[in-house]
Amino acid sequence: MRANVQNMNMGIRLFTPEERPLAQSLARLVWMNPFEDARKVLEREILEGQGGRGAEKSDLAAILALLERTIRAGREHWDSAKVPNDRDAYLYQELVFFHVFHQFRRDFDKVIEAAHTRGSAAQRIPFYDRFSMEVRHWLPGGFVGAYATMEETRLFAVFFQVRRAFQHIYQYIIGASPAATKLRARIWQSIFTHNMDRYQRVLADRMGDIITLITGPSGTGKELVARAIGLSRFIPFNPNSREFEEDFVKAFYPINLSALSSSLIESELFGHRKGAFTGALQDRKGYLSVCGQHGTVFLDEIGETETSIQVKLLRLLQTRTFSPIGDTEQHVFRGKIMAATNRDLLVEIQAGRFREDFFFRLNADHVRTPSLREILRESPDELENLVSHIARKSVGAEESATLTDEAMTVIARDLPSDYAWSGNFRELEQCVRNILVHGEYTAQPLGSPDANSRASELALEIQLGRLTANELLSRYVTLLYEKTPNFEELGRRLELDRRTVKKYVNP
Repeated sequence: MRANVQNMNMGIRLFTPEERPLAQSLARLVWMNPFEDARKVLEREILEGQGGRGAEKSDLAAILALLERTIRAGREHWDSAKVPNDRDAYLYQELVFFHVFHQFRRDFDKVIEAAHTRGSAAQRIPFYDRFSMEVRHWLPGGFVGAYATMEETRLFAVFFQVRRAFQHIYQYIIGASPAATKLRARIWQSIFTHNMDRYQRVLADRMGDIITLITGPSGTGKELVARAIGLSRFIPFNPNSREFEEDFVKAFYPINLSALSSSLIESELFGHRKGAFTGALQDRKGYLSVCGQHGTVFLDEIGETETSIQVKLLRLLQTRTFSPIGDTEQHVFRGKIMAATNRDLLVEIQAGRFREDFFFRLNADHVRTPSLREILRESPDELENLVSHIARKSVGAEESATLTDEAMTVIARDLPSDYAWSGNFRELEQCVRNILVHGEYTAQPLGSPDANSRASELALEIQLGRLTANELLSRYVTLLYEKTPNFEELGRRLELDRRTVKKYVNP
């Protein structure tokens, strides 16, 4: 649908002075990150401004009712105006996007749920014609402004992507702590950037060029973050076949690099030709060949790779080309690359184990997963919420409350209140399962998996003279706390009182 509404600067306004503030506030919601606190604040302000005094939380149904009332008024003014004011036409269009998206939200959800159940998203989409009719009803003159050349199919594809992103982020990243909320908002930005308006207009089919690096301690859900992003990429819609051009369920290709030798990594990623090495009995396509334009190859444990592999991956990232083993022909990689590590790559660079140029090529989009200790430091009550989630997965909804109570009792009995949870969420899962089976949990106060790298980093910072006295004390106390996760015990060891130790321990 092309726009034919032009030269509207002198047109009739679509909103009265009384209607415009609400219309502008609703339009701001269109582009806001749904996981950011600012959006919830604006929703409450809108409801309070319309008589919902004292609203403590957002109410989507009430927001959508206000939205429908506002766009109906705008549509009536459009019919009478014939040539509307350009600014009001653009404002009205934003409200239409908001309204139409929610009109078809449930339809998109059914497609997503069915795809995950079947293990495939390949299917005809039966409601595209209804979607097209709805858009044309509310925008009889076509898209306007910066969207004047956009096709309906692109809007449809972006709406499907938005719904996939919301569902995957909400499903994979659990918890209500500030750290979890920030992580969800950060993932949303990795998919859509911080400017959703610009993304929808010009970036949707270009984000594959941006590499995402996920860092954080072991057991904090880095692969879940990668899946949330990889399963939520933009996929164009074909109006002739009534299908999306790629199966989002099958477009995510994870590979754990630490589990493979360098030669196997090359074979898995680049593929090989028959006879390229002993045992290569036939041609084999690697992930880089199988992955389509809208797919994602996820390189887990990138910090474990040898420099020879880093050189080849760097060349891939720079040129977007590769050659299978035993082949001289250059193949083009059209998908997206994501990588993850629990190592501190800056320390690895200083130690000569990781290439600096490779790091900066990887680090275009950085997402960090918080440790469980960091989450609980901000929100101690979050422990019970996480235990409840694990219990539901372990024994089902009916028995989960009983197991949650049992687990919380054992944790309080067997572990110190400031237990470090060095294994993070993965350790908490095993803790609950131990309690389910044995009724107890005995944990070893091991340091975090990256304690050695932190010690190396601290030694390097001391050598370079970069730390203040307070920073030095804080880093040292934090490092020791990894191995002795008890404030009183560590205080005795350092000849400091408990409060001072707690003050200098950073999450």
